[in-house]
Amino acid sequence: MASGSGGGGCEFSSSPRVLVIGGGIAGLGAAQRLCHYSAAPHLSVLEATARAGGRIHSRRGFGGVVEMGAHWIHGPSQGNPVFQLAAAFGLLGEKELSEENQRVETGGHLDLRSICCTSSGTRVSLELVAEMASLFYGLIDQTREFLHVPETPVPSVGEYLKKEIGQQVAHWTEDAETKKLKLAILNNFFNTECCISGTHSMDLVALAPFGEYTVLPGLDCTFSGGYQELTNHIMASLPKDVIVFNKPVKTIHWNGSFQEAAFPGETFPVLAECDDGSRFPAHHVIITVPLGFLKEHQDTFFEPPLPAEKVEAIRKIGFGTNNKVFLEFEEPFWESDCQFIQVVWEDTSPLQDTASGLQDTWFKKLIGFLVLPSFKSVHVLCGFIAGLESEFMETLSDEEVLLSLTQVLRRVTAPGTVCRGSHSSDILLHDTWCPAVRLEGG
Repeated sequence: MASGSGGGGCEFSSSPRVLVIGGGIAGLGAAQRLCHYSAAPHLSVLEATARAGGRIHSRRGFGGVVEMGAHWIHGPSQGNPVFQLAAAFGLLGEKELSEENQRVETGGHLDLRSICCTSSGTRVSLELVAEMASLFYGLIDQTREFLHVPETPVPSVGEYLKKEIGQQVAHWTEDAETKKLKLAILNNFFNTECCISGTHSMDLVALAPFGEYTVLPGLDCTFSGGYQELTNHIMASLPKDVIVFNKPVKTIHWNGSFQEAAFPGETFPVLAECDDGSRFPAHHVIITVPLGFLKEHQDTFFEPPLPAEKVEAIRKIGFGTNNKVFLEFEEPFWESDCQFIQVVWEDTSPLQDTASGLQDTWFKKLIGFLVLPSFKSVHVLCGFIAGLESEFMETLSDEEVLLSLTQVLRRVTAPGTVCRGSHSSDILLHDTWCPAVRLEGG
């Protein structure tokens, strides 16, 4: 593609030139919608990397398809655009498409057949876990009631949860060890909510807007052939050469009057300047780059700078770090019907801050291990971790991560030898649904 040509596909002599910056699901969705208008614009999608899909990233590994990023369709029902696309492309089975499946009310929480083990290797009764889950998620439901109130009792979701739990603890009648265990279980639920909200701590998530997230009905489901089937079908529906890969954008020049030699006599209000010096003039630009990228580059990415209110919005919206860790075993040490292994660290509590350094405690932020479907004779667990501990893990080698987690699992469940493990530091957890609204001073 010639520099400044703007790409191919959807071209009409008098149609506006539109650029989409970013080839993730948002960018691909925008391109698909634009290309199917009767008066479609001249369209190009500029993607900085060699692949489309963004956080949707399915890869062959461990004998099958594994999800490096997005994992489930949450709330697969008619109000969910991802579900609608997947259904239209024929990517879901009869069970997922059934009316019964779409009507299931999950409250936004995964219901997996689980085992729960303490850090000292004892099994926790599922009744006790269910009791704490009922308490925690009941309080989470209460936090959504502050959406339109003029003033909240405390600034953050974390503070509200801890205040309410503290009042509950005062009325517990069990012995000290049982109380300690119940608090440790609740701490695991806090860590889970950090993964869901994409934050290091629920203390960083503002209470007032927390209820903006809408929980849709439907029993969460996966793609048998990988989540990337969805983006592949969207890409296949686009005209050829619309997507330009390996084309990172350096600066968006906007609110101007730009001319390019390739378009004599034409003037454009926007110009995208790329790292390699190529220039793409446009009448309109749709920006779908990650929020983390905007936080890091907004000072140089827009010329002139964005209005102050938009800069402030970018600054205040939280953006956390989530990671997956895959561990492969020669033989499973878990029961055949187990879907999730929850690890409870007995020395943790949501009502107490941990004082130890990350080197010795980072793995305690892991919420547990999802049992992936068996591929032939391959047995894989997928662990989830968020926050500063997740960022610290990225500084470690695969061998260091593997050693730490092998020790954890041996301590918790005395399993067999881990034969291989890996972690990736450039992926995001599957279900970051709600960017945390960062509190002032957070």
